[in-house]
Amino acid sequence: MDINEFKNLDAQNFGNWPIPVKAVAILVICLMALGAGYWFITQKQLEELAQLEAQELSLIEDFDRRQKKANSLEQLKEQLASIREIFTELLRRLPTEAEVADLLRDISLTAQANGLDVKLFQLQPERSGKQFYKELPINLRLTGTYAALGNFVSDVSKMERIVTQHDIQISEEKEGSILKMEMVAKIYRLEEGGSKAK
Repeated sequence: MDINEFKNLDAQNFGNWPIPVKAVAILVICLMALGAGYWFITQKQLEELAQLEAQELSLIEDFDRRQKKANSLEQLKEQLASIREIFTELLRRLPTEAEVADLLRDISLTAQANGLDVKLFQLQPERSGKQFYKELPINLRLTGTYAALGNFVSDVSKMERIVTQHDIQISEEKEGSILKMEMVAKIYRLEEGGSKAK
């Protein structure tokens, strides 16, 4: 095929072109059409596809996260029910203002029942606690044997009402087996208008 054949081609008479020239012309036209199609259509579609694939990954991660939450929903409901039950029980164990005097007497009687000598039983000013309770600290000074002091601490911790014991200090009262224990016991009672659990 000669280059002159390309110069003598009549664009109006494509049918009379030699077959190799027609093949090259058709090939060039097809390549141009493919290039234009890629440039104007396929390239944008590929960009959209990349965006959609990224969005798909994000949605899959979000779905997995939500599915894990949904799978743990029953367990969380059970935990919430358990927490509510414990909270209700703790509220039931908080004395009302009228019941505080009985609780103070019970603490004193527990000390005496364990053979302890009560040297100090001093109520401190009541303090506001959280939203629904008040705290009543009591300074205690007791003397007795090690076993009696241990039994007293144990018996107070087992009381039906909540009494916590803080700042416990034990020292020798005199030579022998008599010890002195100083501590702060705290009684918690419901605020006025607090919701008392039955």
